[in-house]
Amino acid sequence: MEDLYYPKTDTRLPLIKLHDWATVGLRHRRLAAISFVGVLVGAAIGAFLLPPRYQSNIKILVKHERIDPLVSADVASTMPQNLNGVSESEVNSEVELIKGQDLLERVVTTCGLQNSGGHFPLFRSDPQRMIATAVRKLQTDLKVEVLAKTSLISVTYEATNPQQAAQVLNTLVNLYMEKHMAVHQPAGTFEFFQKQTQQFEQGLAEAESRLVKFRKEQGVVSPEQEKMSTLEKLSEFRAQLTQTQALISETQQRTRVLESQAGSLPARMTTEMRASDNPQLMGQLKVTLLNLELKRTELLQKFEPTYRLVKEVDTQLEQTRAAIQTAEKSQLREESSNRNPTYEWVDSELAKARSELAAEQARAQALTRTLRTYEERASALDGKSATEQDLLRDKKAQEDNYLLYRRKQEEARISNALDRSRIVNVAVAEAAVVPVLPTRSRLLILLAGLFAAIMISVVSLGAAEYLNPSFRTPEDIQEKLQLPVLASVVTNDL
Repeated sequence: MEDLYYPKTDTRLPLIKLHDWATVGLRHRRLAAISFVGVLVGAAIGAFLLPPRYQSNIKILVKHERIDPLVSADVASTMPQNLNGVSESEVNSEVELIKGQDLLERVVTTCGLQNSGGHFPLFRSDPQRMIATAVRKLQTDLKVEVLAKTSLISVTYEATNPQQAAQVLNTLVNLYMEKHMAVHQPAGTFEFFQKQTQQFEQGLAEAESRLVKFRKEQGVVSPEQEKMSTLEKLSEFRAQLTQTQALISETQQRTRVLESQAGSLPARMTTEMRASDNPQLMGQLKVTLLNLELKRTELLQKFEPTYRLVKEVDTQLEQTRAAIQTAEKSQLREESSNRNPTYEWVDSELAKARSELAAEQARAQALTRTLRTYEERASALDGKSATEQDLLRDKKAQEDNYLLYRRKQEEARISNALDRSRIVNVAVAEAAVVPVLPTRSRLLILLAGLFAAIMISVVSLGAAEYLNPSFRTPEDIQEKLQLPVLASVVTNDL
């Protein structure tokens, strides 16, 4: 029997399987007919009774064409934060903003979705519940997704009214733009920077006033420059004093040498020396000697040598001879002298050195007094310069802060102007339009119903066959009872 009903040739197997399915269908033909007709009739009723639905779509582009500066007091915040493409997290953040509960509630209230179509008759006494239900339905009908490998966000909405579908999306985009600007631009930024700018402007004016008042009271224009000039003069005078002290030491040494030389040199020097006798005195003495000798000769002719007159003459002769000898020994000497030029040069150099020494000492005293004056002035200017530097630093700090916050105020003003002009980092790439054709047609619903009816009929046949415990083929008997089938009878009561 096994060989008769189930030959081993593979060419008849598909026919056998088709025969089995046909047998199952004939066996449960009533169930299959009821399932098929029921689903098909339901699809037909839905196609003719359900209202048509219209789908509207809008695409939003996330971009970086506008770079908002960081809201901080840092100068470097003017640099753009991201010069690269839009990241996935930024796009997802915008998606979450669109799907936000508060944004959808505003869309519902703006478009009046809680009152449209009379879908919520049980909640008319509770407006909040009506809005919540409308928001939930809007979340169901609204589809927000990021298009693959792009920075585009696709927003799709279905409604029974084509005008309402476009209106809801346009309202959603407008409210989303406002929310985007509110989120990315902190509120009160311009007012904060404007207040800080006014505060530091007043501080700058006060710092400048203190600086002018200080210079006026101290009688200086620039203490630091005057201090540098005073220090330069002080350095010059110190160099001159050092040079003068060296000249004083040099002059003092020179004076001591000249005084020593002047003490060892005569004021005058002999230029000519001459020795000679006295001719008149010698002539007189010789005449006297000759007369005395003549007188003695005459007396000797008359008197003896011992005579008194002869002796007196002899005495006079001796005296005359002695005078002649004395006159011959004491010759007249004539000397000529003149002023010593070396002494005069030394004396003039000494006088010059003394005058130079006095002048240099006077100059050293004057330089010492001048140095003391400049040192006192430099010390006073040092204190004034330190005070002025503090005032200048305060003025510079106030000016830097004023310019910084003024720049930030201008940036905030520009950002607010861009926001008011709706120049943001998101743009509507594809605007919503009123759909003309519905998303589902009756023919498509009928075809889908036909396909569903066939599938459900097949599934119901399989389920009924699986749940039926009776034996239907010789193979079932052999498999369940483990007994050979000797014969099988086919009837038409299937």
